[in-house]
Formats: sequence, C-alpha cells, structure tokens
Amino acid sequence: MFAKLFAQITKVIVDTYGDDGEETVQEGIWEFGENRGYGIAQRARVNGQDNTIENYLPNYDMGRSELFTIEENYTTGEIEQTFKVCPLGQQWADDNMHKYGLVYCTIIDDAIAHGYNNKFNVVHDELLLKHGQCHFRFQLKDEEKEND
Repeated sequence: MFAKLFAQITKVIVDTYGDDGEETVQEGIWEFGENRGYGIAQRARVNGQDNTIENYLPNYDMGRSELFTIEENYTTGEIEQTFKVCPLGQQWADDNMHKYGLVYCTIIDDAIAHGYNNKFNVVHDELLLKHGQCHFRFQLKDEEKEND
C-alpha cells in the first residue's frame, strides 16, 4: 500500500509541477530517510554501539520480510547488497509506475545511510526498475582521503 500511495502522490506532483515537483518530492524523501538514519544511529547508541558499518544493518529500522530476496556480503569497510526481489519495486512495475518509483529508489538509501553516519558513501549502481535488481555498496569513507 505504501508503494501505491507514494506513486500516486508523486505522479500528481511531478505531472503537475515537472522538475520542480520532482525535486520537492526528493527533498521530502531525503528528510524522511535522513531522519530514519538518525534513528538507526540512536538505536545503535542505546545498544552501546558506535555508528560503524558493522552496526548499520543490525540496528536497521525495517525488518526484511520474506517478500524481499536479498544477498548480503560484508567486507572490511563495506556492505554489499543485491536485491533480486523488492515488493516496492515490484508494485511500481506492476502498476506501470516505474518513473515515480525511481524518484524514491534513487535517493532513499543514500539519505538513510547519511543520517546514520555522514561518512557513509553509497554506490547504487543497479536499480530494480531499470536493471532487474538493486545493487548497493555501502562504504565508510576513509577520513584520511577526505582530508587530502
């Protein structure tokens, strides 16, 4: 239902206000996601953990139901995720709302990760609605490289 509601509202805004409407929706998504990230960081703190890469998913604010098909790989300084099935993306595809679903998909994960730890870099190089799967690499930026 969330996917259907989001697509319908976004469609009206984008179809009425064009690029300005899409930017406005993206600003709202960013704020929503960033606030979720703050909450995930707070959950980690309550659990006596720092907001490191290793503590991101264990403190995540949304459980993954059996409706998701996901592969996760942890390496030093990186989490790699591949979503083969996502109920949100599937709903947008079923409803032929790809364009409006992509407004959400292209920004939400970066916003959540940034709220959790502003040194996170998110590489989102495949999108379910374009490529048939979502592929992410969550990386903690090297502070020394940032200062160069």
